[in-house]
Amino acid sequence: MTKTEKKPTILITNDDGFHAAGLRKLISLMRKFGKVIVVAGEQSMSGMGHAITIKTPLRVKTLYKEADYEEYVCNGTPVDCVKLGEQVVIGGKPDLLVSGINHGSNASVNVIYSGTMAAVIEACIDGIPAIGFSLCDYSHNADFSHVDAWIEAVVSKVLQHGLEQGVCLNVNIPAYSTEPVKGIKVCRQANARWVEEFDSRQDPRGVDYHWLTGKFENSDLAEDTDQWALDHNYASLVPVHFDLTAYKAMESVSKWGL
Repeated sequence: MTKTEKKPTILITNDDGFHAAGLRKLISLMRKFGKVIVVAGEQSMSGMGHAITIKTPLRVKTLYKEADYEEYVCNGTPVDCVKLGEQVVIGGKPDLLVSGINHGSNASVNVIYSGTMAAVIEACIDGIPAIGFSLCDYSHNADFSHVDAWIEAVVSKVLQHGLEQGVCLNVNIPAYSTEPVKGIKVCRQANARWVEEFDSRQDPRGVDYHWLTGKFENSDLAEDTDQWALDHNYASLVPVHFDLTAYKAMESVSKWGL
């Protein structure tokens, strides 16, 4: 970047809260690329999907502000953070939105539940290039030491080439191991699902309560999926769009004669 080139404005959020190690790692990487504005939640919002806050007031508190770096905390969801970041904090669209680094996988069907990816999709709806980054390690103390090259490579390409209108990126990186990540594969979303159960109990007053449990099942073993890439120590990159229309089904449904 030359002295005359304007630094890109990069909006960062996540769904693990503003203290999360993954967010701190992403901030440090993005400060190499441009002006960084962080709007993150005051608490974890994992699994909130595309929820927004409409019944209580939203509040944004300034935590830190200096040249080319600002940090704010919000009492809302990841999608709220994107909306407030754009409309209240920046007062316009950033050049890029990055979300994460999530503590845990957002591959396959997890993208539907993910607050990390909901923030990305929200930005995409508003025409902002957006990327979600996740590490396949759910630990609070997850090791992010091996992610730099993959994240920087994807961000560099998006800043250079942009993204198609209505398309955002879901990037997942394998957990740290003694074997280096083999590379990054452009994939499709695996057709897998969570098989859920409830652990039902009673409290001391005899009132029933329930804990959601379950296991992840993947019968889609094709080598072009994100889950295959991660299982074989590749980072996965899935282009995502928010148009949920099942185009292949339109013709058959139209024959119902409704």
